[in-house]
Amino acid sequence: MSEILPLNQPRSKTDLFVSFTVLALQGFGGVLAVVQREMVEKKRWMTREQFVEDWAVAQIMPGPNVINLALMIGGRYFGLAGALAGVAGMLAAPMVVVLLLAVAFGGVSDAAWAQGALRGMGAVSAGLIAAVGLKLMSALRNNPMGMPMCIGLACASFTGVGLLRWPLAYVLLGTGLVACSWAYWQLAQKAANAGGHP
Repeated sequence: MSEILPLNQPRSKTDLFVSFTVLALQGFGGVLAVVQREMVEKKRWMTREQFVEDWAVAQIMPGPNVINLALMIGGRYFGLAGALAGVAGMLAAPMVVVLLLAVAFGGVSDAAWAQGALRGMGAVSAGLIAAVGLKLMSALRNNPMGMPMCIGLACASFTGVGLLRWPLAYVLLGTGLVACSWAYWQLAQKAANAGGHP
């Protein structure tokens, strides 16, 4: 049985800034796959379960989810200064790259090859997101709601947003309310059972 290594943590606010800058520069078409690999597998700043929980919170907060995640991770280790360092790392270098690309792309944006390239990158991004979602499913084994309920809620959310085209806010409120209620009930049942059987 392999030994479980302890988690690491950022050495400084500069380490946070540099780490998130490197993440942001790798994240063409979305950084979910990159963030999960770097934070969980390479740097070991969090477990897969912690990543899934933090990512879920980042998803429901207003604003870009990866910025929210940078805020949470930075704030966890270094307070407000850490949160600002994480966000600055996510925004500074990519903003320069995007401005340069906008200038360069402006002259060719109507060309067929440029439009085709953008559509191709959209397919790649969708594949990356799907792959990370499947990879992280095993982290739900320890979720208090149970794997069947997690899969059911995921399917309901996909159906609502992807197939029925319902507004995201309505789907989030509906499935979120069911998920929170079910998790609360399950945790309450575990606590009652633990209290009744010392």
